[in-house]
Amino acid sequence: MKPVLRANVLACALTLGVALGAAMAQTGPAEWPGARVQDLLTLARSNNPEYASMRYEAQAAQERIMPAGALPDPRLRTELMDITRGGTQNPTLLPSNAGSVRLTLMQDVPWFGKRGLKTDMASLEAQASQSRAQATWFELAARIKTAQAQRYYLHGNQQLAQEILDLMTQLERVAQTRYANGLTQQQDVIRAQVEQTTMRSELVNMQSDIAQLDARLNGWLARDAQAPLALPDAPNLMPVATKLDSASLAERVRQRNPQLFSEQARAQAAEKNRDLSLRNRYPDFNFGLSPTVAQGGGTEWALMVELNIPLQQGSRRAQEREAQAMLDAARARTEALANQVLADLAQNQAALEAAQRTEQLVTHSLLPQAELTLRSAMAAYENGKLDFATLLDAQRQVRQARQSQLKARFEAQMRLAEIEKLTGEDV
Repeated sequence: MKPVLRANVLACALTLGVALGAAMAQTGPAEWPGARVQDLLTLARSNNPEYASMRYEAQAAQERIMPAGALPDPRLRTELMDITRGGTQNPTLLPSNAGSVRLTLMQDVPWFGKRGLKTDMASLEAQASQSRAQATWFELAARIKTAQAQRYYLHGNQQLAQEILDLMTQLERVAQTRYANGLTQQQDVIRAQVEQTTMRSELVNMQSDIAQLDARLNGWLARDAQAPLALPDAPNLMPVATKLDSASLAERVRQRNPQLFSEQARAQAAEKNRDLSLRNRYPDFNFGLSPTVAQGGGTEWALMVELNIPLQQGSRRAQEREAQAMLDAARARTEALANQVLADLAQNQAALEAAQRTEQLVTHSLLPQAELTLRSAMAAYENGKLDFATLLDAQRQVRQARQSQLKARFEAQMRLAEIEKLTGEDV
């Protein structure tokens, strides 16, 4: 092998162990989002229509609180009395020609405590709606964080595939030189060309995956599907999974998880509705004030009190049982959701710890061993002591190790995003 060619091959092989950060340094024009996940989250918070709709629904629920406890509008009744004036005139609709005019002002007043219970119910429903909006945001944020981690994974795989393609191009030249000198078979050249074709095919598939992922991410940001995105920066340093206190995280989930808080608010609203159904055993009132103006100019005043008689006790007992059943169902849903989110938390914690251990194992053990094997295989193939198939296996081991490293980082970032979604805050 010529010294220059040998140096090129070794240099290309060594690039397989270089971090991808330098390859992703050029992220595109400054106005393109996508380099930092925080920029994507800021855009989504401002532009995402799904989150906006949930915020508007929460705002609408907040506006229902005041009307829920307000008194109904008063009613005004006008009565023309003795419109024939004792039979001395034809019926008239003119107040001045009637025998007398009665005006009645009426106001419905519910039983004591009903208005307060309705206000409390509306307030709790507003809290539940606000929590649903927060849950929508945390779900969206988790999807964006996961997509950003996946973008880093795909771009890293793309860069790795390109490095392998460059290496196989160099190896093809080596094989051609050895074949020309009668030191190897033509099959080595063909194998190198087949590997190049395979790499080019994988690059096409990766580019398609990146385009699809970018289109989906742009959809969450309310941008054009074809709008460009900058290359993703390397993920931030992650907390060590073993240092995340399970009891502390579980307590944060109980206190801050928006889905759980929404179910708790709905359960409290169901309890208020049960109390309101019990208050329906008592009558509601209608108060009225009625002045009667006679034709001669005198005025008589009357005071009216009206109430409904709650005789349909069977119907009311059924409504009370319904309200109690709805309360029991809401409490059961809250308990089931609490169990589910705590189980999800434990599952994601275990997966995060496994991903971090895998990355440490690959980075500090498997990858250095695979790179050393590749360098040894390169030297042995140069001296005719190793066949080309074994050299390809060594190259594939390096690639698999790098892919495992990238996949472990992606898995860790995805699990961390799920934990942050469950806790309702950054870990």
